[in-house]
Amino acid sequence: MEKRFRSSKNFFAASHSFMARARKRSVGYARIGIDDVDAQLQVAELRAAGCKYVVQELSSREDGLPGIRLEEVVCSLGQADQLVVTKISRLGLKKIELLWFLRDLESQGKHLKTLDGFLDTKLLEGFAVPMLGLLIGCSDLEQSLNKEQAIENIHLRRIQGGNINMGGRPKTSAIKEALVLRLRGEGCSYRSIREQTGLALSTIRRIIVSS
Repeated sequence: MEKRFRSSKNFFAASHSFMARARKRSVGYARIGIDDVDAQLQVAELRAAGCKYVVQELSSREDGLPGIRLEEVVCSLGQADQLVVTKISRLGLKKIELLWFLRDLESQGKHLKTLDGFLDTKLLEGFAVPMLGLLIGCSDLEQSLNKEQAIENIHLRRIQGGNINMGGRPKTSAIKEALVLRLRGEGCSYRSIREQTGLALSTIRRIIVSS
């Protein structure tokens, strides 16, 4: 009798566990900016990924805080439920707010998944916030290094007395322009001028046409 009771108890426990897993939901969130034209594309991708319920939000906020509908859908999620977006930028959150958002989700036992494969907090098991923080930190570091390198290059060129090219077509020196015009006046062909000056044919044509 006791053995049969234990068997029945195990059966009901397993059934309860199965029903709990079955109740776990994947809810889609589609954030649409004013100029976005891919609203239906987002919704279609989310539904194809198994989201029976998709929340849409038209957002023009620039403060990087969660939208009203996003807060509502997160509140409606139960433990182990999953919020799904096509990509992380669709949450509309700035870096720090995104980290706090993920921390709050994890503390409530809720998950976030992006369809582009960038993030799935269910698979990371508590490491999502540190991992994303590291990625953001590396991105900021790279941007800072690139900016410092650009400033150093400008400073070095100023010291050396060189031209500071901030982008676009490099400027041809007045001496070479005069040489191009003199050689052309002497009847030299474009190819001959290129061999003597080292300038590209397009540059030579530009100098001659604009003279």
